[in-house]
Amino acid sequence: MGATETVGTPEAGSEPDALTAGPTVPRLVLGARLRRLREELHFSREEAGEAIRASQSKISRMEWGRHGFKMRDVADLLTLYGVTDEAERATLLALARQANTPGWWQPYNDVVPAWMQAYLGAEQAASLIRCFQPQVVPDLLQIPDYARAAIRLSCPEASAEEIDRRVTLRMKRRRILHRQGAAQLWAVIDEAALRRPVGGTATMRAQLQHLIEICQLPQVTVQIVPFLAGGHAAAGGPVTIVRLPGGLLPDMVYLEQLASAVYPDKPSEIEYYWGVLNRVVVQADSPDATCTILHRILQET
Repeated sequence: MGATETVGTPEAGSEPDALTAGPTVPRLVLGARLRRLREELHFSREEAGEAIRASQSKISRMEWGRHGFKMRDVADLLTLYGVTDEAERATLLALARQANTPGWWQPYNDVVPAWMQAYLGAEQAASLIRCFQPQVVPDLLQIPDYARAAIRLSCPEASAEEIDRRVTLRMKRRRILHRQGAAQLWAVIDEAALRRPVGGTATMRAQLQHLIEICQLPQVTVQIVPFLAGGHAAAGGPVTIVRLPGGLLPDMVYLEQLASAVYPDKPSEIEYYWGVLNRVVVQADSPDATCTILHRILQET
């Protein structure tokens, strides 16, 4: 099982893999560069918006990589910011083109809501994913039968075909734990999620057995918050933080809700959620105890 540590500051390294993440990483890289250029020249978002005939909210969405870029808008902003070097302009415009390419999830576009697309791209390029789940086993650790039952609960109107597609997509997401240069996953799960028999007893037993097996991977760390811990720092709901390699991009905070998601992106907000996860880690049982706890729950299920 992976070793734990308190995390908060990105480390330097290589650039993110834009091909793995689809358009997400190019959007984030280009947006961050445009934001730095604007701030260095002390332009407001409103002034930048006027230069491309857009609102300041659009500038904000561009700078945080929330959607694709019009080539004309990027070119006009580079001119406004005094970027005249042809090589630099060509590099940033190439990023804009990459930012408009289809995401890897496009074949499943019918079952991927718009609010989840940025997260899916970041997840596939991640070097580290930290998460806390109070109600269900985290998506990346689910087996197909458990995923099917969980999806059926959240999408009761979905057809059998749609549920199949959602399950297939969720299973494809797990590849990041097994590829070369696998992402590090550090998941903290509330004991309640492990005792709730989603999909029935047989499915839950198989899910617990899978957790026992996957905990042996060096890139996977799982901790359990026991009932005896009482209240904890993340009682408000699930929290996920994604770190991209390179140290050039801010961490992505992802708060999934029933039919939407929130991406807090202010530095103070990102720091706050790191603090939440770090406190939950302290309140949870040691990773070394996880397999013992899982075996006990399996025997009692």
